[in-house]
Amino acid sequence: MSANLAILIERVKVLPHSVLLFLGVAGVLLLATAIAEFLRWRTRGRPSPVIANLTARIRAWWVMAAVVGASFLIGRVGVIVLFALVSLFALREFITLTPTRRSDYYALAVAFYAALPLQYWLVYTDWYGLYTLLIPVYAFLLLPILSTVGGDTTHYLERAAKVQWGLMICVFCISHVPALLNLDIPGYEGRNLLLIAFLVIVVQSSDVLQYVWGKLCGRRLIAPKLSPSKTVEGFIGGVASATALGAALWWITPFTPLQAAALALVINLMGFYGGLVMSAIKRDRGIKDWGHMIEGHGGMLDRLDSVCFAAPVFFHLIRYWWA
Repeated sequence: MSANLAILIERVKVLPHSVLLFLGVAGVLLLATAIAEFLRWRTRGRPSPVIANLTARIRAWWVMAAVVGASFLIGRVGVIVLFALVSLFALREFITLTPTRRSDYYALAVAFYAALPLQYWLVYTDWYGLYTLLIPVYAFLLLPILSTVGGDTTHYLERAAKVQWGLMICVFCISHVPALLNLDIPGYEGRNLLLIAFLVIVVQSSDVLQYVWGKLCGRRLIAPKLSPSKTVEGFIGGVASATALGAALWWITPFTPLQAAALALVINLMGFYGGLVMSAIKRDRGIKDWGHMIEGHGGMLDRLDSVCFAAPVFFHLIRYWWA
């Protein structure tokens, strides 16, 4: 009975901030929907790939916001299960587009059916000492061993690195998002869900704002061989705007406005460079998107590439300075 009461108290604490936050998100999406519908009306039925893509993206954002909101309502278990599924779909995309050989079967089986669920079980039980070491140490050593079972040495180093990288990016990094729920921050008890909201909103907004600034005043390409659409002006404008947004969202965090801005700047920079790394992998594989799971957004990894690199840094900065 006391455990249920504690859970109820935690949800009551987080409710006012969550309601305001999701009302704000809903307001932004309603405004975006209205703008998209107005632009579509102006075309008077003429096909426009840009407007069609914009409409598809906004509809996808509605679905994603609803899924995240539902997981927040369920609570800690719902969030952990949600991101475990996200890791599963992301790892599937990564492995599908980075071909392996039959000899990698045991390594892949361990990655999907052992390492992934075990990582999230460790996050659920808050075994910090092991979930920060399981994949970068133990799985890193075990997976190449398993790839030798078949005796196939063709592109062995490349194949081993693919599985290791997939597990690191898609499982280890993403698992640090629900791991934010485990942080014990004095005076912030029961509100850790809002840290996840802060991370996702700021980093995803940075991606969108970099695109918008790039379209408005982008002139100089920042990395033409990796991502032809990213510009210096878009990078500066997008990161600066998303950092200001992070400062404005300080009220849902345990940080001061200046601290929120500093953390937002760090995760925006990590998100940007994470996007470049994932773009480099896509260019190496000769593909444009990781998949087609989310209409208008490509695959799961196309939406989460920046979050993958930002989440572990965000988690450990908070754990070191606040928890």
